[in-house]
Amino acid sequence: MRHSKTDNPQLRDLIRQLRKTGRINKADVWGRMAESLSKPRQRLASINISRLNRHTSKGDVVAVAGKVLGAGSLSHPVTVAAFAFSAKAREKIMMAKGKCLTLPEILERNPSGSKVKILR
Repeated sequence: MRHSKTDNPQLRDLIRQLRKTGRINKADVWGRMAESLSKPRQRLASINISRLNRHTSKGDVVAVAGKVLGAGSLSHPVTVAAFAFSAKAREKIMMAKGKCLTLPEILERNPSGSKVKILR
């Protein structure tokens, strides 16, 4: 198992929280998310809105282990949880009547990780 070597205390706490919730609820999705967030900063995911549009359908719940960027357009409402959002990405998700959540918020709402897609 890879351990976080980040200096960011928020990210370090989030990784611990994801691993703990994954163990308690036997939810492999949170363990995989913690593993992805443990990577070096240069290897964290940068997902554009256009990729969200291609790989999701109406009402999906998506978790991104990194940052969501604003390139492209979104044609259906999606709930997106990510470590960070650009201002343009947040605006476009809201315009499509979707929701932007932080990873701790989605972890609190859905500790079992059911019906959560991970985009990398």
